[in-house]
Amino acid sequence: MKLIRADESNHYIWGDSCDGWRLLKSSDITIVQERVPAGKSEIKHYHSKARQFFFVLSGNAVIEFEDEKVLLSEKESLEIPPGIVHQFKNESETDVEFLAISFPPAINDRIDI
Repeated sequence: MKLIRADESNHYIWGDSCDGWRLLKSSDITIVQERVPAGKSEIKHYHSKARQFFFVLSGNAVIEFEDEKVLLSEKESLEIPPGIVHQFKNESETDVEFLAISFPPAINDRIDI
């Protein structure tokens, strides 16, 4: 067993000024902590195999689907099955930090719309 700290994990930049930290990466699951600055979002996309689970640590997020928007506040979560087009947005005035758990890993399984 190994203690995992976000500030000591593999850091990466994604989207428009968003941060991520790889907390766990294995062949069957990935867990990342990510930060989306105020007013930023990612591109609409889907995953053909990966099921994703988002858990908001701080702030407020919007996950937009083709026909609805879901608002997630601190300590709320949402599961997204494979094949569902979605977009993570921060429409608030403060950063949002969250955990994204993907099983199997979403790396190389993202199709942008």
